[in-house]
Amino acid sequence: MTGSMFTARRAFAVAALTVAAVALSGCAPAPAPVVTQTIVITPTPTPTPTPTATPTPVVTTPPVAAPVPEITENPDVPEVPLPEGPAYDNGAIPGAQAAPVRDDAGNLTSYTVIDGDTFFDIAQRFDLPMQQLLRMNPSVSGLGENIRLRQVINLDWTTTG
Repeated sequence: MTGSMFTARRAFAVAALTVAAVALSGCAPAPAPVVTQTIVITPTPTPTPTPTATPTPVVTTPPVAAPVPEITENPDVPEVPLPEGPAYDNGAIPGAQAAPVRDDAGNLTSYTVIDGDTFFDIAQRFDLPMQQLLRMNPSVSGLGENIRLRQVINLDWTTTG
């Protein structure tokens, strides 16, 4: 067999197969129908939770009272009285800058609180222990922390406010 004959046969075979494929394609059965299914989704409402009662704890033991300390005097420590005596003006200082009031003899009688004054500074200015100044001024509340503007502080140790 020569090469040209082989090529002609081959071309014939390819052509015959092509014609057969085209002829048979018209005979192919119709494709099967596609089945379509519709699904309807209905949402289910979320149930509302039912509140549950929290159990109340039951106390089975009675509360224990705190022990009350017993206060006794210490015989080794002597009672030290607060010093009492006339107030002495050391001069204006920050926290006690107003002029004090004096009696006819020149003794200090009172001091009127101004802005920026503190009870501690007033006691220092007039050379008085805080405890003594508090005892001389029972109307001063809060251990001297609650003085107010224009409040009169007694400086006469022979009288109480």
